[in-house]
Amino acid sequence: MARLPDTLLDACLCDPAAPFGQDPARDFGLDKCSAQQALAELRPWLNRQQRMLWASGNDALLLILQGTDCSGKDGVIRRVLNCIDPQGLRLHSFSKPDACEQRHDFLWRYQRRLPKPGLLGVFNRSYYEGLISDPQDGLCSVDELPARQQAIAALESQWPQQHLHPLKCFLHISKTEQHQRLSERLEKPHKRWKLHASDLQSYRQYELRQQRWTEQLRATHNAAAPWYVIPADHRWLRDWLVASLLARELERLQPAWPEQPPPFSLNDLGPQ
Repeated sequence: MARLPDTLLDACLCDPAAPFGQDPARDFGLDKCSAQQALAELRPWLNRQQRMLWASGNDALLLILQGTDCSGKDGVIRRVLNCIDPQGLRLHSFSKPDACEQRHDFLWRYQRRLPKPGLLGVFNRSYYEGLISDPQDGLCSVDELPARQQAIAALESQWPQQHLHPLKCFLHISKTEQHQRLSERLEKPHKRWKLHASDLQSYRQYELRQQRWTEQLRATHNAAAPWYVIPADHRWLRDWLVASLLARELERLQPAWPEQPPPFSLNDLGPQ
């Protein structure tokens, strides 16, 4: 299997003292060609492991993808997760809550979409937006954030008993790279549909948003549900890192085909 070694994956663990202290353009001395080949070799293994996870029905994985606009959340889903049998995959993308969702607690829409045992769940943005976007959108006050942090901690603390295992990844890109990717979306028609007016505001508020995320990553990083800050200026490295972290989680769970007697025998089946 072609996943990255633990020492390199652990180098992406969030440092609460400086969550964004590392260079988002660092490449660990790796190269694009090797990364793409390794990812191609890893994808069938990921699919097999997820199928065994689905068949056994004991544990669930939840991959949480966060990051600034253009950081590559959609790209990870396309290039890493499209090898997974869709029957065992539950993908949800979250934007600003609609009127119905706003009538509920901010965690409501996420709780009802948590993956059940056997499934790999993916949140493209997550309940952490309730700490970042909701105050900016006027959906809560800054004074409510400590209570929301406690609610998130309480939610995640229940997951070990439910055999739900989170993998929280923040895709970290530089402002220079964000500018480049926004420029690509402006210039290429097949990417232009992804642009929103809010993307310009996000770019202009890059430093402010980094500071807000620094505060929330620091407050919500813990041993049971750690954050990984993924250097994402290089798409090829970003994808290999997330795939490798997912592979390591599956290794830890050690899914296997369930051992159970068949409901009938070959003799019962009879000849063709």
